[in-house]
Amino acid sequence: MLALFFASSTVLLFCLIKFHWYMSVWALLILVVISLLNLNSFFISFSMYNMFLSVDSVSSVLILLSFWISCMMFLASQGSVNINKNSSKLFCFFVVVLNEVLVLAFLVSDILVFYFMFEASLIPTLMLILGWGYQPERLQAGMYMMLYTVSASLPLLLIILLSSKYTMSLMFMYNYLSKYSFMGFLSAWSYSILLLFIFLAFLVKLPMFFVHLWLPKAHVEAPVAGSMILAAILLKLGGYGILRSYQYFNINLSFSTVFLLNLGLWGGVLTSMICFRQIDLKSLIAYSSIGHMSLVLAGIFSNNVWGWSGSVVLMVAHGLCSSALFALANYSYEKTHTRSLFMNKGMLMSLPILSLWWFMFSAMNMAAPPSINLMGEILMFPSIMSFFGHSIVCLMFMSFLAAVYSMYLYSGTQHGASPKFMTPFNSFSSSGLSLMFFHWIPANLLIMKSDIFML
Repeated sequence: MLALFFASSTVLLFCLIKFHWYMSVWALLILVVISLLNLNSFFISFSMYNMFLSVDSVSSVLILLSFWISCMMFLASQGSVNINKNSSKLFCFFVVVLNEVLVLAFLVSDILVFYFMFEASLIPTLMLILGWGYQPERLQAGMYMMLYTVSASLPLLLIILLSSKYTMSLMFMYNYLSKYSFMGFLSAWSYSILLLFIFLAFLVKLPMFFVHLWLPKAHVEAPVAGSMILAAILLKLGGYGILRSYQYFNINLSFSTVFLLNLGLWGGVLTSMICFRQIDLKSLIAYSSIGHMSLVLAGIFSNNVWGWSGSVVLMVAHGLCSSALFALANYSYEKTHTRSLFMNKGMLMSLPILSLWWFMFSAMNMAAPPSINLMGEILMFPSIMSFFGHSIVCLMFMSFLAAVYSMYLYSGTQHGASPKFMTPFNSFSSSGLSLMFFHWIPANLLIMKSDIFML
């Protein structure tokens, strides 16, 4: 994984000098190959290269996903970013900077550096939204995202600094193995309240129900590349941060963890119901993302090895599926010039090949086999029910509603009469077909290599 860090730094250096659209795609593909060559790190429980960099199976998988989705972003953005103008170089620069920040966030073994990388990922994302967004409200959406995330993460910074005073270390594993922690001297209620402040930054990023309002607004205003990286990678920073917080603070079962598990379950049910009230394609996909990440939250707080493994599987599956759905929504928008579900009709008659991909990813969104969404849910459901038996009610509702709104999304866009104002088209670009294919293949074939997700 040191090779990944140095390779991504070299790509950033080239970007500062002179960068080209296709050169950036090839550079990211080389980083994907380097990630695949480091597959042996998937089977290392926790490998520390030095006092700054360390790797385990979770960070390995998420780094590989980051590079892969970034390549897909370039394929999807060819229509929305003019690759013959100087703006494309700026676009490449922000994408590569974001990848560098993400690699550092997933590799560092110091929780304070991780915190700063966690916050730094907002800056290139904000630049993508402001620079290439579609609507005038993109400035307000960007401010929503910044204020929600930054204000919620300030208590975490104070707690990290306080913890380092007692343990004399900021390393993830050192504090986990240490017998001394200031949290051991707190009462039960103080401990529970402190845990809420620790997890608040990651719950906003995930996002959890009640602190999710920034996400649909950011998705609606963001360009297709911004939506893809936001859904596929940046939301996973929240789940990764919760896993690392468990490791650093050596967290035990408390009222807060039980409360957050139940809030995740019922929040997932409510956001799944909210999906039926959406008339914007990107807004519907964004709310479905909140529902899926609520299940990830419940799996993590189940305090079970299967729950943690299922959460990692579902994060990867959601990253590939939601990224493809946002790309499909953008292809439909380029033809119909609207994202309204009432206006996008009859795609099945106009372009059956696009309808095929809508069907494939809608089926994946409802965890149909052989996608790894199904494997994640199979791992997660028993672990959540073993922790809290009555959670079966929420899990039944979430599974059923996910199937219903996925069918609603597919049937609403593909059936019916074509709108008169739609741009005539009878073909689909080869880059678009490649984009869909490269999303579908890993999301369905990784189920044959499920051992890489076991922590």
